[in-house]
Amino acid sequence: MYTASAAILDALVEAGVEYLFANFGSDHPGLIEAIAAARAANRPCPKVITAPTEMVAMSAAHGYAQATGRAQAVLVHVDCGTQALGGAVHNAAKGRVPVLIIAGMSPATQEGEARGSRNEFIQWIQDVRDQRGLVRGYVRYENEIRVGANARQIVHRALQFAHSDPRGPVYLTAVREVLEGEVPRTTLDMRQWSPVSPGALNPEAAREIAQALVAAECPLVVTSYLGRSSLAVQELLSLAEELGVGVLESVPNYMNFPTSHDCYLGVQWNERRQNEALARADVVLVIDSDVPWIGAVSHPREGARIFHIDADVLKEQMPLWYIGATLQCQADAAQALQQIRAATEEFAADPEKIAARRRQFAVAHSRWHAGVRDREQPREALTAEYLVAAIREAVGDDAIVISEAVTNFHVVSQHMCRTQPGTLFSSGGGSLGYNGGAAIGVKLARPDALVVSICGDGSYLFAQPSTVHWMARRNETPFLHVVLNNGGWRAPRSAVVSVHPVGIAAGAPNIDIDFPQPPDYAGIAAAAGGAHAEVVKSVADVRPALERALRAIRIERRAAVIDARISQP
Repeated sequence: MYTASAAILDALVEAGVEYLFANFGSDHPGLIEAIAAARAANRPCPKVITAPTEMVAMSAAHGYAQATGRAQAVLVHVDCGTQALGGAVHNAAKGRVPVLIIAGMSPATQEGEARGSRNEFIQWIQDVRDQRGLVRGYVRYENEIRVGANARQIVHRALQFAHSDPRGPVYLTAVREVLEGEVPRTTLDMRQWSPVSPGALNPEAAREIAQALVAAECPLVVTSYLGRSSLAVQELLSLAEELGVGVLESVPNYMNFPTSHDCYLGVQWNERRQNEALARADVVLVIDSDVPWIGAVSHPREGARIFHIDADVLKEQMPLWYIGATLQCQADAAQALQQIRAATEEFAADPEKIAARRRQFAVAHSRWHAGVRDREQPREALTAEYLVAAIREAVGDDAIVISEAVTNFHVVSQHMCRTQPGTLFSSGGGSLGYNGGAAIGVKLARPDALVVSICGDGSYLFAQPSTVHWMARRNETPFLHVVLNNGGWRAPRSAVVSVHPVGIAAGAPNIDIDFPQPPDYAGIAAAAGGAHAEVVKSVADVRPALERALRAIRIERRAAVIDARISQP
């Protein structure tokens, strides 16, 4: 019998979904049966990755999509499993990462009217009034498959939304009776379900931006997630070199520009000071950035012309947002940069002026680079800067880095010094716990790559490491997991000091954010997934520990966790 569940699996295969990250429940008998039937008949079917917790399942799909650009599927149990996804759905939404979520619902009948009718007490308790409403504020599309006959079409429509800018997660539900129902086999033309073609700039907008960049004394590009497209990175590199334009990353989600390039001016995060590059710029082109600066602290100089190009230019999920741009364009970054570069040919750029700009940025880059090198020198205590620099040297330029280091986010962004597209990812959101699952997803997508996850001790616990490392062993996805252990939650203290700099809490030794009796972070991974476990407390410990950890990953094919006890700044 060909059921709606079988049709959904066929749709996933047609769409190129390779993995189903599944947390099965009593609402999934039809899907479980369809998966078993596909295996028995040797028909194509996404590979099931069993995920004991939903946060890790969604984070793994998130990481896979960041590495490939393709959505994977996450299967969860009714309202309870949907709620357990909460933080991970936020991350995918804010990071504009495509993920397809499929959730069952309590059966719609209770007297055996159809196959799948209620037969367990929990099915009354889990029947809620608006299950889809749990995620409605975060997903690009949500729908219930009410009739099995069009289940395949609905799956493809959902994925069409997920892969069209602004990208993001999508959510489908269905009751058991629909998933169990027999449906006719159909043939679909997949060309009809392609994502919306990326948008381009209006030619006049491209000319206006190009003219401003050519005429500027100190032009600057600010970006955060342009690097999700390797072509966009190359186009930005070409623009910077041809015109002498500086590039500043603001809370980067990706590797957006080679940190070794003379036009690279560094990373800004939550620093409580004016950024020098912003202060000098007279023309600022913001491309693919949610928070290009924090206006109360740092902003472009008075009178600077600001242009904004973005896949999500209106920031539809942000009720309060503006940056003073006089021209805002919704467009694909790579296409827009190609158009701007072509338009510059209409304006006679002064070669001496461009050469002077290049020299100016080279001096600034050299100063930034010297500061990075100075901060990562060994000190008496183990610093995050020294540790991250040692990781960089040990893993090389090709390693893929997952960053969720919270108060050390800027340290990872600066001191890992990524130079290749696709070698740095962060969640793009604010719900901690992305780091472990994302590493598994990236490793599934790039099995030959060395994957390194760097996180804080708080975000390590949020990531549910027992689930992460059980899954890593089961699915043969070994990676290096480094915990920057500073003894608790530093972000709340920083927030308190920023608002109440001379308050009582700022000077108090205990504001309930420290972990005085911390868990055995590395031991959790060893117990749950047989990971190689290390504790590092001094500068002398670092390099030998990294060598042993990388040997465990490369030769023994098991994950490694380094619990690094770093000093407080």
